[in-house]
Amino acid sequence: MKRIDHIIQHVDVKETRGSLLREVKGIAINSRDVRQDFLFFALPGTKSDGHTFIDSAIALGATIILHEKQLDHFSSEVTYIQVNDIRYWSAYIAHKFYNEPSHSLKLVGVTGTNGKTTVATLLFKLFTKLGYKCGLISTVQNQIGEEIIPSTHTTPDCVSLNQLLQFMVDQNCTHVFMECSSHAIDQDRIAALRFSGAIFTNITHDHLDYHQTFDAYISAKKKFFDHLSSSAFALTNADDKRGAVMLQNSSAQNYSYSLLQPVAFKAKVIDSSLNGLHMLINGKDVYFRLIGHFNAYNLLAVYGASICLGEEEEKTLLALSSLQGAEGRFDYQVSHSGIVTIVDYAHTPDALENVLRTIQQMRKGHERVISVIGCGGDRDVTKRSVMAQLSCELSDISILTSDNPRSEDPMAILYDMQGGLNSASRRKAEIIEDRKNAIYRAVELAQSEDIILVAGKGHEKYQEIQGVKYPFDDKMILQEAIQHFKK
Repeated sequence: MKRIDHIIQHVDVKETRGSLLREVKGIAINSRDVRQDFLFFALPGTKSDGHTFIDSAIALGATIILHEKQLDHFSSEVTYIQVNDIRYWSAYIAHKFYNEPSHSLKLVGVTGTNGKTTVATLLFKLFTKLGYKCGLISTVQNQIGEEIIPSTHTTPDCVSLNQLLQFMVDQNCTHVFMECSSHAIDQDRIAALRFSGAIFTNITHDHLDYHQTFDAYISAKKKFFDHLSSSAFALTNADDKRGAVMLQNSSAQNYSYSLLQPVAFKAKVIDSSLNGLHMLINGKDVYFRLIGHFNAYNLLAVYGASICLGEEEEKTLLALSSLQGAEGRFDYQVSHSGIVTIVDYAHTPDALENVLRTIQQMRKGHERVISVIGCGGDRDVTKRSVMAQLSCELSDISILTSDNPRSEDPMAILYDMQGGLNSASRRKAEIIEDRKNAIYRAVELAQSEDIILVAGKGHEKYQEIQGVKYPFDDKMILQEAIQHFKK
């Protein structure tokens, strides 16, 4: 419990009403989470505005309200604090309320369109193997040591995030690795956190439903690097033309990694197959269990970050060579009849192309590639036709199906996908709305040594339709289909 005047000591306050000597027992951004003597953040959202829930929060026991807009009425029993930038100051206050947990941790953030989950997860596994107690905050799951905590967002809201970080401190974690989504950066969810380092993987077409323009998307990523301290490191992919942009105006110690250029962390892929990657990293010959050229970049980013955090090169490479990636990222199995099945989270054009080109590199020549892909509803519409065309160009058979349609009509999404196909691609494509039936169809068509890719959902164990999340696991459905057709 803390007194409000202590928490807002350095906050840029516009106006206050009521006593600043009140004790704060808890903080909340959702009025339904409010309890007696709570501070409620009236945050604006994409679908609703927290200002409209102030009365509800007070009815549930809120005695302090942080707001941005001018209010029409006030309660004499409540303290009101008005600020100009409520998102930033909410994150700042949340950090203060939970004892500034990032100051007690080596906190590393990973941002980019693709590779965030794999890089953050590999860092967590690597530093755990090196003997540290670590925390992980990712799309797949949050984790403290061996304890797994379900994840609902790539980056949690500012209250949940700081609460989780404080719990990690209480559990004696020394290092925390977290994904930082463009939404979270733009909405200041990570504001006030002290990062020891930041990693940029790449940036490609995604989230334009939220950011509207590609420049705005890039700016959101860059904002993360602009706010790093001089004691932090910034590590970017030199082979992505936006990598150098991220380092502009950053006060951090700047480093880059590359497969093509002579930079601080340089590597060359010697061999890439289903057995893994053989790479030369800063002159060291290393074999890795991860598969695909895109994972060469992920491994190089993890290696570079480890060195920036002060770890020894030999120990890092030895530990890293034994690790597997995150669930649902190029997650492959081979059936008893020799059919290769791959489940991958690829849900952007660039990610899908990376996975399919990796599969093409592994082909001996006679195998067919059968892809099952969909596009999410209520998301960037412009990538649908691009992904469908890529799937057809780089596959022998492409089955277009439902992903997470959310509030949209699945067939409308499929028509958007089909609309981008040329005549040659249309001959390769099948449309099967039901995702389970689409996966079964892919297995039915497959012969020995053919490769089936089921893309888009990866680790997810649900399918979201009209606001309801129904149990659905691509990997499990694939296994069922293999058994059903005795393949």
